[in-house]
Amino acid sequence: MSCLTYHKSVHTGEKPYPCDICGKSFSLKRNLTTHKFIHTGETPYECDVCGKSFSQKSHLSSHTSIHTEEKPHDCDICGKSFSQKRGLTKHKYIHTGEKPHQCDVCGMSFSERRYLDSHKHIHTGEKP
Repeated sequence: MSCLTYHKSVHTGEKPYPCDICGKSFSLKRNLTTHKFIHTGETPYECDVCGKSFSQKSHLSSHTSIHTEEKPHDCDICGKSFSQKRGLTKHKYIHTGEKPHQCDVCGMSFSERRYLDSHKHIHTGEKP
C-alpha cells in the first residue's frame, strides 16, 4: 500500500486487512500482524537487559526506560519524575483527586484500575 493510498484510507475509514480469527480490521497490514500476537501469545520483542518480552516493539521501547536512570516525564506540579508516561499519569491523580475507575455496582470510584478490581470482590464474595 502506498503512502498516499494509506493516507486516503485514514479519511475513508477503509480497513482492508481483517483478522481471520476475530474479524477486527486494520488499515495497515503490519498492524494486523502485530494484532495477531494477541491470539498466538507470541512476544517477539525481548528486552536485552532482563529478558522480558513483548508483543509490540513500542511496548519494549517503553519498558527499556526502567533499566536506565532516564526519567523524562516530569510532574508540572511537584517536579517528581517518571521513566514512563503512564507512571506520571497515575501520579497526577494524587494532585487532582481524579478517580476515573468507577464500580458499576455501587458507584465507588478509584484512582487506579487495580484498586477497583480488588474492590469488586466485595460484591462477588470472591477471595482475591
